[in-house]
Amino acid sequence: MAPKTNLIGLEREEYKGSKSTLCPGCGHDSISNQIISMAYDLGINQHNLIKMSGIGCSSKTPAYFMGRAHSFNSVHGRMPSVTTGAMLANRSLTAIAVSGDGDTGSIGFGQFKHLMRRNVPMVYIIENNGVYGLTKGQFSATSDPGQTLKYYGKNELPSLDLALEAIIGGATFVARSFSGDAKQAQTLLKAAMSHQGTAVIDIISPCVTFNNAPDANKSYPYGKEHEIPLHEIDFMPKGYVPQREEITVEDYAEGETITVEMHDGSHIRLKKAEHG
Repeated sequence: MAPKTNLIGLEREEYKGSKSTLCPGCGHDSISNQIISMAYDLGINQHNLIKMSGIGCSSKTPAYFMGRAHSFNSVHGRMPSVTTGAMLANRSLTAIAVSGDGDTGSIGFGQFKHLMRRNVPMVYIIENNGVYGLTKGQFSATSDPGQTLKYYGKNELPSLDLALEAIIGGATFVARSFSGDAKQAQTLLKAAMSHQGTAVIDIISPCVTFNNAPDANKSYPYGKEHEIPLHEIDFMPKGYVPQREEITVEDYAEGETITVEMHDGSHIRLKKAEHG
């Protein structure tokens, strides 16, 4: 049998990148897989896309998807300004930026907030695990208050809600998902790709090495137990409303009935009302 291809004749394998070096079971790898599936389903031309990141486990992941796209790994917390420059220089690009709770919520927090008010066209994915996984699991700005870690004791500080901060900052698209819900994450990614402006998706992505205790609100057990969908978005076959070309009709006479084909192949009949 011939391999299955998408709208532009590519197989799903051609949207992969390098082999992951993250811990087996890391939530970030699940997100990378959903980005690959999203890009394959939408038929994205990789040479028209730029992948951006900062520093951290999350910021390594652009190497693991869409290996034919442009890519830039910036310094810690500075990804928003570098992406802004790239999009100003070439407005034909599509930008997917991957960051983490440390890269976004700590050293990059100021850049994150100013990106929201500028509404730069990009998909901003926060892979949120509540710890600094790359530097051995210290508390991050999104760690649970009262959380206890083996080597760092008890967290006494309140956590930042990065989705709420995006809304307060004026973001025009904000969503939250869980890496353990592949279908939901992929649907939100497709919707974000259609958005004209900054689309922020805060994805809870468990760190299986440092923050996967059942009582931690960014663990797999907690996420599965407490996952409650706020909205059902499966009213379309692909779970979202895709961007389409506008359907128009030529002028026709009063009393005349015409048939118009919709994007999904269905038809509607229009009859122009008669005056008098």
